[in-house]
This record gives sequence, C-alpha cells and structure tokens, in this order.
Amino acid sequence: MTKTPLYLILSACLLPLSLPISAELYKWTDEKGRVHYSDDKPEGVRLEEVKGTVNSYEAVTFDESDFMHSSNVVIYTKPKCGFCNRAKAFFAKNGIRYKEYKIESSALAKRKFERLNATGVPVIFVGKKRMNGFKASKFEKAFCKQLNPCKLS
Repeated sequence: MTKTPLYLILSACLLPLSLPISAELYKWTDEKGRVHYSDDKPEGVRLEEVKGTVNSYEAVTFDESDFMHSSNVVIYTKPKCGFCNRAKAFFAKNGIRYKEYKIESSALAKRKFERLNATGVPVIFVGKKRMNGFKASKFEKAFCKQLNPCKLS
C-alpha cells in the first residue's frame, strides 16, 4: 500500500475553502409598505434580487466632498463591519454626537450612500470633509479642531 503525501491530502481538504463564496440577497415590500432585506428567499411575495456588494475600507483616506451634512458627524455603516463598530464606540466614549445611516436596512440611507460613489464602509463626514474607513488617531488629527468642544480623551 502506498502512502499519499501529506501536501496532497491538505490540498484536497483546503481547495473548497479557496473557491469564491456567493450569496443572494432579496428585497421585498410587505403589505404595510415596509422594505425588507434577507438572504432567505421568502415565499408568496414579489422579490427583487439585490446585486453588488459593499466592502469595508482597509485603509483610511480623506476627501473633500460636495455633500454637506447638517449634523456634526455623519457615518454610513453596515452590520458586522468592525471598523464601523470601532468608530461608533470611539464616538460614544468621547461624547461625539453623530447621525448613523444604516445602508443595508434603510432605503434612504442606501440611496444617499450610492450618491457618494463610495466603495466601502464606514464613510464618515464632518461638515464637507470625508473620511473613508476609520482609525481613531487619524480621526482625532483630522477632525478634533472642527468638533467644538473637542472632548477627545
């Protein structure tokens, strides 16, 4: 009996993990006019398949924006976004009031996000200044002077 080399066994086991993973997302409106999103295909409703993905930013970048938001800090988020959660925790810890737009559960937030031509979340605005991604030290450096009073610890 011949022995199968370990690398062949490992390759065969790990190959399925390297294949692309896809999921379908469905959108529908209930009888009360509320919009719902789900990865489970509900029965008995008119469905709209949602295409595309929203990524998290891996690095922080800054831009000037034509969009002006009325509150001091505005953040666009999606569920299970670690950078979004870190930003919101940072805001809470430092007493920074913010307006959150949840782009996967609000049609209005999704439309606003799409107009930004953003490729990931979080997207954070302070006035017309835009931050793609989040890192506390970079947020402090870029925005502390604009937030009055600056309560950062």
